[in-house]
Amino acid sequence: MTGLEDAGALRKGHAARAHSAYDRAVATCGHAGVDPAAAELVPTTPAGRAAGALRLSARSLDALATSAPDPAADARCARNAAATAALAAQVADAADGGEAAHRALRAALTASQAAAAAAGGSAAGRDAALNAAADDAEERAVAAAREAGWGVSCSRTRRTGPSGSGPASPP
Repeated sequence: MTGLEDAGALRKGHAARAHSAYDRAVATCGHAGVDPAAAELVPTTPAGRAAGALRLSARSLDALATSAPDPAADARCARNAAATAALAAQVADAADGGEAAHRALRAALTASQAAAAAAGGSAAGRDAALNAAADDAEERAVAAAREAGWGVSCSRTRRTGPSGSGPASPP
């Protein structure tokens, strides 16, 4: 496999994880009543921060769809989407407060940390074990968000395969 083919294969995995985390963030924000249009230039509320993070994640996913594969940048995109989903989970957990919401928040934080580990280090975005751990954590976060009733419909991580569609950019 050439470097370009390898980068393309890695892109698919990172993109699938990024789209899954973004979809989870959108659904979670929807559940928590966060309107993506509520993004603030200088966020002063948790909802404003979550809406702003959604907007930035959508732009990042749009750029991912049009740029050349770059494992480090692609992994950072997945990391940022996971961080957005974790922020959305914090807002939803604060609104819900139940045990399922707490589990979903913990799973979202774990997925964000795993995505950060996969994006970091000297082999940024290229470490198979870290990428697999991030994929697994994302799948668990999707399942926990679904269990919490946050409207998450599917996971697009590498094992389930990406849908091939781009992000639904917030208005």
